[in-house]
Amino acid sequence: MAVFEKVQEIIVEELGKDAEEVQLETTFDDLDADSLDVFQVISEIEDAFDIQIETEEGLNTVGDLVAYVEEKTK
Repeated sequence: MAVFEKVQEIIVEELGKDAEEVQLETTFDDLDADSLDVFQVISEIEDAFDIQIETEEGLNTVGDLVAYVEEKTK
């Protein structure tokens, strides 16, 4: 499964959104996600990909998050 699809699936599950709402250019603000929501999503992504996400800094869109995960899983 591609990184984007897995990240999208986690966001859909955690935030109760439709997959169509979660695209690479979507921001967490667009998803009405507060800091606790973002923390929960990041925690699930860390578990799914067995990585550590050091900071939420610069992770403003779904695409930013996908790029970060792809970099960490090379």
